[in-house]
Amino acid sequence: MGITKTDFMRGMQCKKMLWLDKHKPSLKVIPLEIQERLDAGNDFGDRAMAMFGDYEEMTVLRPGTSIPDKKAMIENTREHIERGTRVICEAAFSYYNNYCAADILKKNGDCYDFYEVKNSPEVREQYIKDAGFQYYIMMKSGLKIGRIAIVTHGPDESDPFVINDVTEAAKEKAAWVNENIWELNRMQKRPDEIETEPGPQCMEPYPCWYYGYCHRKENVQEEQENGI
Repeated sequence: MGITKTDFMRGMQCKKMLWLDKHKPSLKVIPLEIQERLDAGNDFGDRAMAMFGDYEEMTVLRPGTSIPDKKAMIENTREHIERGTRVICEAAFSYYNNYCAADILKKNGDCYDFYEVKNSPEVREQYIKDAGFQYYIMMKSGLKIGRIAIVTHGPDESDPFVINDVTEAAKEKAAWVNENIWELNRMQKRPDEIETEPGPQCMEPYPCWYYGYCHRKENVQEEQENGI
């Protein structure tokens, strides 16, 4: 059981959130507005694949499901990198079972530039951390990465892709990722539920899908203490 990009970002927001993802996922409640935002982000990412022209997409789904076949995607990616494919989308990599699928890789000489796509008008710190995690996995997998950029949504829908260079900031996150990824791996395997007090991490940088579960437990405890 490794850590994916999503696992890492959620675990760094709140370790209990990651534990619940692994052990009690049926408790999650995704508000409609959040799901709409996720869907819009996926649509924007799909459109961005063609921003550099022709591309090869690595996505492979398990038969009869919408679940990615990570092993097949990793193998596809390896083959296309060996061929020197110019633009690779959803390029998959694994390092000690820790996994990422990069939005866009564009060949640049003897390396690849990496573009992370976000349906946002601005670059946010969590996007740089996100890119830093993926850089760490790709770098550890042996891929040479040149430029790293966050692609945001511009004001003009006719030309919506804005490229923001974050190379230095994202690569600097590699040490931070290495400091935390192994702890999250161990933590998510714990049989007992992580106990974390509700706080700012319930909403920042993203609203937690287990908000109702954690706060309901908090309310029950208060009622018991007050004899209600």
